[in-house]
Amino acid sequence: MPASTRHQKALAVFVHCLGILAAVPALPAVLPDPAAARPRPAVAPEPSSSGSSPSPSQQPGMPAAPPAVPTPTRALPPPPKPPVTVAVAPAPTPAPAYRIHVRNTGGTPVDTTVRQELPPGAAPSIISAGGQASRVAGQSASEVTWRLKLPANSVTTLNTSLAQAPTGQPMTAPACAFTSDGRRPYDCATATWNAAAGPSAKETATPAWQRPVLIGVPIAVVLLGAATGWWLWRRRRRTVASALADGDGDPEPARDPRHGRGTIYPRPAAPRATARRRKPPVWLLVTSAVAVLAGVIGVAGWTATRQVTSIDTDSQPTSGAWHGKGVAGPMGVPLREAAFEFTVYRVACAGPADVGRRQCQATVGVRNLTPEHQAWHGELQRAYLPGGRFVTTDEPATRMANLGRDIFAQPLEAGSRVVLPLVFSVDGREPPKQLELRSGVFSPGVRVDVP
Repeated sequence: MPASTRHQKALAVFVHCLGILAAVPALPAVLPDPAAARPRPAVAPEPSSSGSSPSPSQQPGMPAAPPAVPTPTRALPPPPKPPVTVAVAPAPTPAPAYRIHVRNTGGTPVDTTVRQELPPGAAPSIISAGGQASRVAGQSASEVTWRLKLPANSVTTLNTSLAQAPTGQPMTAPACAFTSDGRRPYDCATATWNAAAGPSAKETATPAWQRPVLIGVPIAVVLLGAATGWWLWRRRRRTVASALADGDGDPEPARDPRHGRGTIYPRPAAPRATARRRKPPVWLLVTSAVAVLAGVIGVAGWTATRQVTSIDTDSQPTSGAWHGKGVAGPMGVPLREAAFEFTVYRVACAGPADVGRRQCQATVGVRNLTPEHQAWHGELQRAYLPGGRFVTTDEPATRMANLGRDIFAQPLEAGSRVVLPLVFSVDGREPPKQLELRSGVFSPGVRVDVP
């Protein structure tokens, strides 16, 4: 064996032995511990400040790293159905009167506060079941309040009667059932009383067949059609007669030699000159096309400018938007816009009027009229103050009024209806004069006057 080969083998054996000696101190550390084989009790890791469990490599006092995969957010469950429902109906009386039916659908008694908003300028004359008339907190309107204990599975009927309505105009009086503290609404309903028409008006009404206007119009249409048809018939006869009269100077037509009877009208020797139709000049066509195009562009730009201005966030209450036209009305009347039907039942401001900032709570009913889920946002709901300024929904206060539930986090289901409080934080002594509610940025919205 050559010397070089022996030296290489000896060097390899030496290096291999050094590796074994270097690995011997580490063998006890890698051997399995008999105590580690026994099961240990499971201990839940303490949550960190970010809400995620600390990783094994996380050192004490160090912030936890965000999770690699975001946790999906679950949709909030719909609110439970209220145990108390309300129905309001107008009474068929000469004076404005209403019947309020409060139903307890649960199996246990419920303490509730029922409030009925009275129309502006109306005063109650008869109140049943010990109701009390008072002023709405922070408003000039009046209301009737009952504090009831509803038995299980029962219906309680309340009656109110108002003074005679001036000039027999319709009067709307919504009613709501609240919790015992009078803050969170169970359910609301509304009704409009209309003055009944007297029987004399029906008796003196003229039948349709005796009205001159309804009889004269069909006769005039028939006569006009007959005159037009006769004139067209006469005109056609004159045209045919004149065409036959033009052939009087022609030679006598020849007879057909093949049949011996009948005549063959000869063709004219020279064809008549065809009248040439005059065409408008090219410059006139081009000018007209340019004028029409400019008019269409101008109308489109003017319409788009008006629509964009109407949905400006700094403008006053809008009169229209991209979808439909805005609707205005009083409290207690359902007002429909693009996707929702809003009904404002009550607006009350808490706290003294001399403080710098106070909260006004509006009890609003929202119904989704579309066949799809619809989302809405608190920034689009406005309360207008007397000076022209407006404030949007105070979302933290609104969440607190809804028992911690964020009503804007989950879209409304198709065809569903909810009654919920909206809270607006206003400055100054004067309460809001108008509410503007809308389902989306491009919806026209509704405007409700607050008395």
